[in-house]
Parts: sequence; C-alpha cells; structure tokens
Amino acid sequence: MSDGDYDYLIKFLALGDSGVGKTSFLYQYTDGKFNSKFITTVGIDFREKRVVYKSSGPDGTAGRGQRIHLQLWDTAGQERFRSLTTAFFRDAMGFLLLFDLTNEQSFLNVRNWMSQLQMHAYCENPDIVLCGNKSDLEDQRAVSEDEARELAEKYGIPYFETSAASGDNVGKAVDVLLDLIMKRMERCVDKSWIPDGTVRSNGHSTTDITESQDPEKGKCAC
Repeated sequence: MSDGDYDYLIKFLALGDSGVGKTSFLYQYTDGKFNSKFITTVGIDFREKRVVYKSSGPDGTAGRGQRIHLQLWDTAGQERFRSLTTAFFRDAMGFLLLFDLTNEQSFLNVRNWMSQLQMHAYCENPDIVLCGNKSDLEDQRAVSEDEARELAEKYGIPYFETSAASGDNVGKAVDVLLDLIMKRMERCVDKSWIPDGTVRSNGHSTTDITESQDPEKGKCAC
C-alpha cells in the first residue's frame, strides 16, 4: 500500500500505568522488535501500521479485504500528564488497556483507567481490550490469570496475557480490538461517534458500511 492508499484510518490508544510496557507493546506490534531499555513516554507519541481487515459474513465466509491505516497512540502513564492524555480519548476509536502482571498496583489501577475512559471516551461503552503484559516474567507474577479474567468479565471486555518481549498475543490483542471496531461501524446507524477523517474519500463512505444492514439494528450500543 502506498502512503495514501487505504480505506480507513483507525486510531487506537494504549493506556495504563507508567512502566507497564505500553511503548514496548506498540513497538513489538509495529516493528516486531523489543527494546529492553525503559524510556518514559513524555506526553503522547504514536506509531503506525497498515493491515488488511477481512470481515466474516453470517455464513463464515470472508468478505472483501479493507485496507486499514492504524495509528497507535502511546500515552504517558504518569499522573502529571493525565490532562494531556485524556484530551486524546475522544478521538480514539479503540483502547488497549495494559497492566503489568508483575505489579499488582498497576492491576488495581485498571479500575481507575476504566473510569477515565467512561468519562472521556466517545461513549460510556467504548471498545477496550485488557492486556496483562510481561507474561514472559512468570516467576515474578503478582496477578493471577483468574483474577484478571474475572475483572475483564466484570467489564465485558476481552482479556489477553501478552509479552512485549516475546511478542506473545500482542498481534492477537490488536486484531481483536480492530475486529470490535469494524463490527461496531458496520452495525451502527448513527455515525456521529466516528471521528472525522476515519473514512477515506477514495475508499468507502460511511453509508457504504451499513447499506446492507438491517435497519432494526438501530444505533450503537453505547
């Protein structure tokens, strides 16, 4: 794909406490590399990747591939940057919420991040994937898989145990989030939640997404 050759521009935001591995997670996803040196993100940064998304029809057959330009925004976890990072919440369509499996406090703070999302995101029920990162450090684990899955089920969101070091489940977590977003766009009649610039003029229009949908499906489940 050339620089301007895509159908959708989708923005994801990575959230979580400082040190949980957000930057390393995104770097692993976009570049397939891991940097063991910890560098604190100042304010906000982003990485990009092009993917092809194929939706599945009711009969399980794959639809036409849609060209996606992913912008993955990396936010600072420190409290002093909170007002800056929350300003970006409304423009993001999906959220990767990370905690550190070796740091129980980062897991306990997931509830605070969920509250922030419910206040500042495009709706009270945005698409979120919860990631317990640093799964490769099993001997240092401080949060059990059962605890994390129980919390994810409470919020009704998918959960993955990921490793930015090995790449385990990193791509899968992003793929699941993209699938949630694309399905939300397909089923929603009300498109007001979709940020400007998401749909390319040389791609599909927002009406193309839903022209075959049942009008009884109504608006988004926000």
